[in-house]
Amino acid sequence: MRTYEMTVDLVVVEHLGINLYSNIAAVLSEAVANAWDADARTVHVDLDQAGDTIMITDDGVGMTVDDMNNRYLRVGYARRDDDAQTGENTALGRPVMGRKGLGKLSLFSIAETIRIQSAKDGQRHGCMLTSQGIREASGRNERYHPSPLDDSEIAIEVGTRITLNDLKSERLGVTAAALRKRLSRRFSILGMQHDFKMYINGEAITADDRGDLRASEYLWTIGHFEEETSNLPNLKTQKQIEFERVSDDPVRSISGWIGTAHKPSDLNSRDAGNLNGVVLFARGRLFHENILDSISDGRLYTKYITGRINADFLDTKGDVDVATSDRQRVQEDDERIILLKDHLKRVLNHVKSDWTEWRGDQQLEDIIQSTPALREWLTTLKAGPRRQAEAMIRRIGRQHFESDDDRKELLKHSIYAFERMKLRGMTAEFAEAVDDSDKLLRLLADQDSYEASLYLDIVTSRLDAIQGLMRAIDNNARELALEQYLFDHLWLLDPAWERADGSERMESRLLEEGVIVEDLTEKERLGRVDICYKTIAGKHIIVELKRAKRNPNTLALVEQGTKYVDKVKKIAISQGDKHPNVEVVFVLGDPLVEETQNPDRLRRLMESISPGSRVTYYETLITKANKAYGEFIDKRDQFATVQRIIDQV
Repeated sequence: MRTYEMTVDLVVVEHLGINLYSNIAAVLSEAVANAWDADARTVHVDLDQAGDTIMITDDGVGMTVDDMNNRYLRVGYARRDDDAQTGENTALGRPVMGRKGLGKLSLFSIAETIRIQSAKDGQRHGCMLTSQGIREASGRNERYHPSPLDDSEIAIEVGTRITLNDLKSERLGVTAAALRKRLSRRFSILGMQHDFKMYINGEAITADDRGDLRASEYLWTIGHFEEETSNLPNLKTQKQIEFERVSDDPVRSISGWIGTAHKPSDLNSRDAGNLNGVVLFARGRLFHENILDSISDGRLYTKYITGRINADFLDTKGDVDVATSDRQRVQEDDERIILLKDHLKRVLNHVKSDWTEWRGDQQLEDIIQSTPALREWLTTLKAGPRRQAEAMIRRIGRQHFESDDDRKELLKHSIYAFERMKLRGMTAEFAEAVDDSDKLLRLLADQDSYEASLYLDIVTSRLDAIQGLMRAIDNNARELALEQYLFDHLWLLDPAWERADGSERMESRLLEEGVIVEDLTEKERLGRVDICYKTIAGKHIIVELKRAKRNPNTLALVEQGTKYVDKVKKIAISQGDKHPNVEVVFVLGDPLVEETQNPDRLRRLMESISPGSRVTYYETLITKANKAYGEFIDKRDQFATVQRIIDQV
């Protein structure tokens, strides 16, 4: 009769085995790791939850009775430390995954009964362990002796088979498809150049089952990268980045990849779970389920991240083991972990920078493609404002909208606002504030208040000017008073006129321009004008004012106007203007006789002075001004309210 003996204080089993893991994928990964360490080429996991059975079968080197007693049933057996011949690597040169010798106990967290059978060197044998038997032996303070299996129960010729019975249903609740995906994410050896395959219910587990790489829209690879990316459906950009070396020590290096999804929901997999995180591997197996949690980076882009990083230097012989038994945490104060996290922060900062740029460019192009008018608008902008407009569109693209119409509505208003801000030289501030509602409201409120106050000042002054002209006409003011008033408010004569700086002359002799012209007649020397100025466009404007109640003779006006034109032309020519354009405007109170009896004759007489010369009337000025500013008059109370509020602030 064969005898088996487990040499461990059985109280440890309760803590390190039965309560070690909380999910079936983590438990089965321990059995798969043992198969890898046994140089198995295949490992099959067969689920029969209806039959209350899970079976793990490998074709590795198997175990003799002594091997099972001295290694497998010896809790805490550390192969890398105890086996001088193989240690760090298997006979096939594989890096040994097991380290603590505790993972086998995790099987009790999902099953009450475990049957183990193995074949090696002609021996075919097995035993059965029960959690109840272990508890009873522990209570009696005795060693636990698993029950040998009858030879008729031994079904394998090579390798090892572990059969789990009396399953704990509360810790299962997973389909074969889900288990395949979750196991695929616990081993980096899948898809690499290794003669090792895993199967769930006869269906192979592949690297594609992970789903993380397929979800990536942008991809950054580090160091050695073997996986095929040409068939990835969502991948837009791939970049190799030089972040392999963690320190000056070449042993301390990493490889793998970081990816970002198009949207966070793309990382939610029904079977694989949440793919948002960076899985850390060492020696081909999961070392930490999500190292991103340990980095504490709460920026938005991390919600889009997935990835895998290999860091074998974390799990080398002779160094303290920094991973907890359940592989869900690490020893945060270990020098290697601190070094790795600092390095990964640099990697992620690089990723964040690229992600922001690439995603912004893609969002800009997507929006332009869906709204072609935007491209036309952008072409109307100069280089600087165009960059700021593109930044504004990118920011809009990052926002969530209930419908495409909502997005287009915001784009319309943003373009209006951008053009308005462009006039004030504030496009950069506006582009940066588009996705910051508080900042945007402050910016627009300040701008609106400022413009409203300026608008109110302008409107008020012009309304007062119209009223002032009406009073001057009603009082039959002398030419001098009218001259002064219209000189101060030339827009009343023609809103299109703009004076060139320094050209205005009021109640002055033209000779006072400082230019001596020898052929001026005495009559010209004594001539005087009411207002003479030169527009920005180069036209010389002469305005002759008459009292409102005065009735001048038309021919006298022609003679006076001709005199002015001749005089101005001589002075202008002497100043280098070879072809001066002079225009005379007479402002009268009552209409001329020709205005009502023969308007064509009046037009010809005025044109005889110079092209564009004409007669206008004070009443006409007032009517035009009132019409132009009629809306302003209607809104005056509203402007006054704005001014009152601003004054109170």
